[in-house]
Amino acid sequence: MIDFKLKDDFIELNKLLKYLQLCESGAVANMCISDGMVKLNNTVDTRKRAKLRDGDVVEFEDTVIKITKD
Repeated sequence: MIDFKLKDDFIELNKLLKYLQLCESGAVANMCISDGMVKLNNTVDTRKRAKLRDGDVVEFEDTVIKITKD
């Protein structure tokens, strides 16, 4: 599990995948999200720019990311 600490109020889903280098580019991240490969809080979410906030949990492939706020 990865603990990701927010610097602002939220981060968009596609930007998170790119920032953590789980996808090689924003375009690849968008495709993975559109193809239903990402879960947000145990539900498949196809919103590329879903705003992730404190307490959200993202699952992508074998990686689980918990969003926290400082």
